[in-house]
Amino acid sequence: MTVALENVLAKAGLRIDAADFLSLVEDAARRLAPPNPDPVSFFSEGQRAALAETGLDLSPRRDDEPDSRAPSVAAHAVFAESALTVAEAARRLGVDPSRIRHKLADRRLTGWKDQGGWRLPSWQFGERGALPGLEAVLAAVPDDQPALVVAAFMNTEQADLQIGGRPATPRQWLLAGGDPGPVAALAATLGTPF
Repeated sequence: MTVALENVLAKAGLRIDAADFLSLVEDAARRLAPPNPDPVSFFSEGQRAALAETGLDLSPRRDDEPDSRAPSVAAHAVFAESALTVAEAARRLGVDPSRIRHKLADRRLTGWKDQGGWRLPSWQFGERGALPGLEAVLAAVPDDQPALVVAAFMNTEQADLQIGGRPATPRQWLLAGGDPGPVAALAATLGTPF
């Protein structure tokens, strides 16, 4: 298992020890929803009746069903492993670490705190510094959106962002010199039901 996992991590370009990666996966799984929640407990009696009327099955997950948390847990582990520390981000931007903390406070960079301090998602950096237009995009992101949601958005092709006639991710769009306005407009809708 360890050799196979090390091969997968290497193919994905993740420079991390297999045991450390598995520790990240375990931590992510623990922080996400319980392994077998009882959906009924999340709703009032009236809500349960309405949902059941529409045909929604509110029974707990069976032991033989795949765990729907697995993709999120894996994404969270990869996201955490690829994040930069304040010192790493400072080196990447050629500034003092205190500037990184100021940018985080002003929402000009995004990140989260864990036991080791601030972690900054790597998607927001290019080879020559912060992603062009990043500040405009981050200003548009609703405050209640988790870092993983923003990362998924920034790395998912959007039909409204075309490069060479093909859909591009917001990150690709900004790296190619695209106007941050359309990305900010899309980012502003994160968490909004359509």
